[in-house]
Amino acid sequence: MSERSPAPGGLALVEALVNTLDLESGADALDTPDGRARLGVTEDAVPAARVLRESLRATLLAHAGHPPHRAVTPLGDLLADAPLRVAVDPADGSAALTAAEEGPLVSRVAAVIAAALVEGTWTRLKACEAATCHWAYYDRSPAGRGRWCSMEVCGARAKMRRYRAKDR
Repeated sequence: MSERSPAPGGLALVEALVNTLDLESGADALDTPDGRARLGVTEDAVPAARVLRESLRATLLAHAGHPPHRAVTPLGDLLADAPLRVAVDPADGSAALTAAEEGPLVSRVAAVIAAALVEGTWTRLKACEAATCHWAYYDRSPAGRGRWCSMEVCGARAKMRRYRAKDR
């Protein structure tokens, strides 16, 4: 689990969804009413949210240069039918892609990804390299080459494993 600050803007939704599952303990926040409420997900929508979560996790692993954690439905397939609309602010004429319907999680995620693509922040959202973690985090490193959700936990464990392997 990361001690980093949340991802900026709408990417916090994607980060929060991916981080509903703690791989190390197996605890899934989507199993709880509070966890579902934080994401605006009904109990009936949990199976679809889990499929979306794991497709997002695979994509975030790819952002960090890591192979997928398992076979998943491609994220593009899940987002293909998500209805989006262009919202134009009458005051300043600025435009943004938004979810056409506020309810469906997939539509909200598609709108967030579209906005992040425009802002250039989408590929900075990554998943931790540690196989027992894969926690989502926003990479704020200057070079954009972060590998772990937390250098103090996952990064330190990886470095210790490499050090011990060298001594063998």
